[in-house]
Order: sequence, then structure tokens, then C-alpha cells
Amino acid sequence: MNDYDAKVAATRATLERIATDFTPAVFASSLAAEDMVLTDLILRARLPITIFSLETGRLHKETLGMLDRIKETYDYDVKLYKPEPAAVEAYVAQNGLNAFYDSVDMRKECCRIRKVEPLKRALAGNKAWITGQRRSQSTTRAELAVQENDEAHGMVKFNPLADWSEEDVWHYIRSNNVPYNPLHDKGYPSIGCEPCTRAIQPGEDVRAGRWWWENADTKECGLHVVDGKLVRIKSIA
Repeated sequence: MNDYDAKVAATRATLERIATDFTPAVFASSLAAEDMVLTDLILRARLPITIFSLETGRLHKETLGMLDRIKETYDYDVKLYKPEPAAVEAYVAQNGLNAFYDSVDMRKECCRIRKVEPLKRALAGNKAWITGQRRSQSTTRAELAVQENDEAHGMVKFNPLADWSEEDVWHYIRSNNVPYNPLHDKGYPSIGCEPCTRAIQPGEDVRAGRWWWENADTKECGLHVVDGKLVRIKSIA
């Protein structure tokens, strides 16, 4: 078994263990490439893991289009969580629609309203949650573990693709005819909200297109942050 096959086997084993030992469990999908790998593995194996996505209200049309692609390919409806309308309206009324460009604090507040708060609702009542994070995506994820103790949410967090490379991700997608966001073919390796994401140039970090006006060490939306600070959650051996 080569290195790639070993990674796929290990990821399948992790997902099966989650389904067996950590029910109910949910998978937080951004509908990007890594998350489509996990979507394929979960749905083809018919694992009892609920897949959800955060519909922030500012996503690309191509990203929203992935919901239909998943339905067509797997006959599965991804569960959507949206921000509270009153919170969005208050933010826009007080700060402006695109105030996230003004400061890191304004950007993090927008992320809190549109992502962090809906995530809390999505995770409520579950024993574990799954992400498509990889160590090689950015400096903020370099020490990512496959299994972590997420004390902030009171559950276990899994990153089954932690040791996968970008090449591994795309090899899986091509080999298994997995549908993927067409923005990836236009220079977007990492995809978030439309006004906060741009295509990258050759040689740039894969997350360079996310919040490109900020320093590299602030580039997290808050989904993996506790009390305003990026916390590397304690790993479980």
C-alpha cells in the first residue's frame, strides 16, 4: 500500500470510528475541495454522519451551486445554517455592509455573526464534529491533529484530512469523479465568502486569497478560535 492509499484507508477508518463511537456526529462542510472528499467518503459508505454547511449570505453562486451538485450525485440534502437576520441587519446598519475591510475586529465580528454563531447551533446536541482542515493549508494549522478535544464546544473534533497534501485531495477527486466547486479551476484553492476571497497567484500560500488584506497570523474566521484567539486544541493520542 502506497502513502496515498494508506491515507485514504486511515481516513475511512477514522470516519467509521466516528460513526460507531461518537454518534451523533456532524460534518461542517464549506463545500470546497477537501470537504467534497469527506462528503464522498461519508455518503458512499452511508455513514450516519450529518453534513451541514454555513450559508452566510455572502457566498459565491458557484459555492451555492454545490448544494445541487451534491443532491444530484449522492441524493443528499446538505443541512444549512444561516445567521440571525436581526444580527446581520444591526451590523450593517451600524457599520456598513463591507465594514470587515476596515479592521480585523470588524472582520471578526462579521465572521462571528455569519459563521461562529450559526456553527454553535449546528453543533448543539452532538458528540463530535468533523472538519476538512489540513496542516499544509496555512501557518495557523501547522500543528493540526486528527483528533482533538474541543473544550469550547464540549465535544471531540476530528480533522481526518490533517496529513493530506493538496495533491492527495485532487488525486482523490479526479480518481473518484467527485464533484467540486468550479472556482477551484479559476485560481481559488481556498473559498470563503465572496467579498473576502480572491484568486491567488502562482507560488502564493493556498490561503493567501482569504482576507488577503490581513497578516497571515490573523487569517482564521473564528470557527477554530476561542475567546478571540486561535487555540490549538489539545490533541488526543
